[in-house]
Amino acid sequence: MSDTAHEDDAAEAVQQPTTAETIDPPPKPLSLEEEAVAVLRANDRETHTIPAANLYPHQWLWDSCFVAIGLRHIDIDRAQTELTSLIEGQWADGMMPNIIFSEAPEYRRDRNFWRSWVNPNSPDGVATSGITQPPMLAEAVWQVGQKLNLAERRSWYKLMLPHIVSYHEWLYADRDPHDEGLILLVHPWETGLDNTPAWTHELHEHLMPSWISFIRWAHLDTVIGFFRRDRHYIPPGQRLSTLETLSYFDAQRRLRRKGYNTLKILDHGLFSIEDLTYNSIFIRANTRLREIAKTIRHELPEELIANIEKSEKALQGLYDPYARTFWSRDFITHRLLKQPSIASLMPLYAGVVTKDQAEHIVKQLENEHVFGPAFPVPSVPLDSRDFDPDRYWQGPSWVNTNWLIIEGLKQYGFTHHAQALTDSTLEMVRNSGMAEYFDPNTGEPLGARDFSWTAALTVDLLRS
Repeated sequence: MSDTAHEDDAAEAVQQPTTAETIDPPPKPLSLEEEAVAVLRANDRETHTIPAANLYPHQWLWDSCFVAIGLRHIDIDRAQTELTSLIEGQWADGMMPNIIFSEAPEYRRDRNFWRSWVNPNSPDGVATSGITQPPMLAEAVWQVGQKLNLAERRSWYKLMLPHIVSYHEWLYADRDPHDEGLILLVHPWETGLDNTPAWTHELHEHLMPSWISFIRWAHLDTVIGFFRRDRHYIPPGQRLSTLETLSYFDAQRRLRRKGYNTLKILDHGLFSIEDLTYNSIFIRANTRLREIAKTIRHELPEELIANIEKSEKALQGLYDPYARTFWSRDFITHRLLKQPSIASLMPLYAGVVTKDQAEHIVKQLENEHVFGPAFPVPSVPLDSRDFDPDRYWQGPSWVNTNWLIIEGLKQYGFTHHAQALTDSTLEMVRNSGMAEYFDPNTGEPLGARDFSWTAALTVDLLRS
């Protein structure tokens, strides 16, 4: 054989490596927790986490609280930063705004829409909204503290306690003007469950501004809908209707004209509702506040303690003994707003209802025709005329409300129910990804994708 032949053979050997060398092994699939962590990292903006790219570019109050609850398992320092960043937006009177706006030039319109600076209590150099959101801060601070050793926990609680106390004192002073123990809300966005039925029914039946009623009459809402920013990212059927959105923006402008002053707002306010979900979360937050104070041996103000105890009793004022159900209530008339929704389950999370009431709530949760689809818990029961499996808070299942219910079930000793709901929630996310919300019948992902609180609470449910 010639030298040339040997050279050709050598060249061929170099050009044709073995099969083992040419075929790379397939990448190992990410675990569910790894997928969740990847979403949180993608949405991380160093000091805070945005809910999702494009549609939600700012920082939201209860979103960051849920994010911190998940982050505490994987990066405790980053979880603490998530919550301390919220303090930057706290107003001088204690109010915690639902949004802290990005300083990026492209969001100037959002900042100008709210104009938080019309109220003298708003923070200098930080643009925020002028309303609040479910008070999850005490829960998140407490949950983060459970991952710290005792010395670190006490330092953490000492740092955050004054801000929580100030916030809760503001809620009593500003949003409980009749000293009843329940907090009133002045805008649906404060509920966190924007188009939940109790609020939308009040809007459509009593409060729709005349100019928006004209748009409905003239069928102009379809045309106006083309200009909505959220429609660039989410199909119309998964969001608030255009009429509701216009009404909510109109209500916000009314608040802004009153300088976000609650007493002035109540004179001509569009909404004033003692929301059941919000008050259930607030009562639980008060419990966490007292636990935090006890840990650092801090005595809370007597007036605050009296108000906390009053709230625990006042929740029974939202109970209808004939229907054996809790409802939201009109602040002015004390009329119970008997529109079925997931809110009726939230007193479990509050932790102050009787054992008998808790058992009846669990029976509702067990009923497959009410709250028991394939992927519970629907935000509106299946037998309600308002149920829509695709539309925001009018039917889809959400991981954050599932988390609240799971916590409530554990509190009352329904551990098997809590585990079953944990398992179905994780299955829903495992099948469909870290979506904002899900079709309760099919588990189909809806809303924004790669949603932060879905990712964070997935981590927490996996670790619990």
